[in-house]
Amino acid sequence: MATERVGNMTLGELTRIVERIIEARLVEDEGDVPEVNNEQLERIFDSIDQNMWTPPPGAKSTLELLREDRDQ
Repeated sequence: MATERVGNMTLGELTRIVERIIEARLVEDEGDVPEVNNEQLERIFDSIDQNMWTPPPGAKSTLELLREDRDQ
């Protein structure tokens, strides 16, 4: 996968990456991927969408905040 900023991704692209990571970890932990409960996943993703925070315009990025903290 090419290096790209999360901010440049669509929600669908980010969702697919998260799903692949979760599936890989489940396989590592259990050796087998459990059956997916799509209804439960939909509720989880809906909750994430409803609780997503968007910083106000002009807010510093996390990288800027980390650099400021490092420089102190």
